[in-house]
Amino acid sequence: MFVVIEGKWRVTRIEYDGSVTVLADRFQGKRFNSPNDVVVRSDGTIWFSDPAYGIESDYEGFQAEPELDGEHVYRLDPNTGGITQVTTDFSCPNGLAFSLDEQTLYIADSGGTRYPSGEHHIRAFSVSAGGALSGGEVFAECEQGVFDGFRLDTLGRIWTSAMDGVHCYHPDGTLLGKIFVTEEVSNVCFGGPKRNRLFITASTSVYAVLLPTTGALLF
Repeated sequence: MFVVIEGKWRVTRIEYDGSVTVLADRFQGKRFNSPNDVVVRSDGTIWFSDPAYGIESDYEGFQAEPELDGEHVYRLDPNTGGITQVTTDFSCPNGLAFSLDEQTLYIADSGGTRYPSGEHHIRAFSVSAGGALSGGEVFAECEQGVFDGFRLDTLGRIWTSAMDGVHCYHPDGTLLGKIFVTEEVSNVCFGGPKRNRLFITASTSVYAVLLPTTGALLF
């Protein structure tokens, strides 16, 4: 199981015996900001976002001076331990997920919560055979607040957090509908025996909604 531990500026794996293996804690000798969201591709590569809000204050992490030149997304090769920076132009990269065929990587930019630039969208990148990203067009703009974490169902639809609940988008970027929640939502995940229950983390509570759809399998 892969897990991000905020406050320790690293990506780790919890082993079956409960021990912790550090997978990544530095890039080019410099500590990460505060690794946030992580997704694993079927080839075993691990992709994670590294915004800085976990080091800006003690509220969501531990205050510290940034060592890197910005906030980026990285790819970790578990076979070699090599880490590659795959984005250069994000204000605050946050949630990320692959399309069903893994040819597209969706990445949320939630810079609007912290920077005057005001980013509040999800961008879509093409993934090359070697793992490089290209494109990066805006897939969807958030109508309420910013996007944070999101996941796909087996039809390729994106279910994403927002200020007013969960928004569901068609693969072409059309907003299909919303699940309204009385508090701001931060993350979502499909679970249950059939992967048809959407678990929703919000400001003070965790919710679960039974849906007529199934979450895509994660590696």
